[in-house]
Amino acid sequence: MERSKQWLLAFNIKKCKVMHIGHELPTVYTMSDGNITTQLETITVEKDLGVYITSNLKKPMDQCIHPAKKAESVLGMVNRQFMIIDKEDFGIICKNYVRPHLEYCIQARSPKLQKDKMMLEKVQRRATRMVKGLKELPCETRLKKLGIYSVERQR
Repeated sequence: MERSKQWLLAFNIKKCKVMHIGHELPTVYTMSDGNITTQLETITVEKDLGVYITSNLKKPMDQCIHPAKKAESVLGMVNRQFMIIDKEDFGIICKNYVRPHLEYCIQARSPKLQKDKMMLEKVQRRATRMVKGLKELPCETRLKKLGIYSVERQR
């Protein structure tokens, strides 16, 4: 804390947390703010800039569930607002409102398990079925006709 005072960098103790990564026994950390000493909260999951980091670094499912839910909610809103969606409308809607949720920080949260990959692909399949005249076609054909790649290939 002395160095933070020296550099005029005050910490908000209420926002400070501890995450133990690895197999060593956890240590208790405390911070002092003048005359009050506070034990820091120990956490196993933290969200930073939209990326979920876990203490075991092995839960990529969290990285897929949240973006898929957000993209699904956007698709629900689009479905309620538009009666008919043509290819041009879909290009604008998908590019600006759906894909950013599926591709945000993809380098950090690239899913490895097939079920996680399929969770993101399912959202895009649902989106492509909304386009007028393409609902009955297979997914690969819909993607070709719309001129977009699968989420996996985009990654």
